[in-house]
Amino acid sequence: MNFPIPISTDELLTTATAENLYLKLIEQLNKDFNFANEPVDFHPSTTPEELKVQLHEKIYRLIQYKFAEYLSLLYIVDVPEETVKQLDGSDLVELSAQVSFLILKREWMKVWFRNKY
Repeated sequence: MNFPIPISTDELLTTATAENLYLKLIEQLNKDFNFANEPVDFHPSTTPEELKVQLHEKIYRLIQYKFAEYLSLLYIVDVPEETVKQLDGSDLVELSAQVSFLILKREWMKVWFRNKY
């Protein structure tokens, strides 16, 4: 079975929910943010839309106010540096949305592979 590569945050969250892995995705996000000393508390009752908004806001604040912690988070989550470098950083809101998707995509990969293999 091949890994389903999502093309958007909404598609990723819909797929995670459909495969009953949404709660595992939340657990993985909480775990990696805690490892990066940037604790978040995405509660299991958090809806996919709320998760999308809260993660975007968190990444926006990290980029704007705690850049070293932001870089540490990307390292811990294992978001490829080259992928981040290719993003257009001229609009901070858009950049944080794109980085949020990259984080979700990497976390989804971890959860999906752990579940399948």
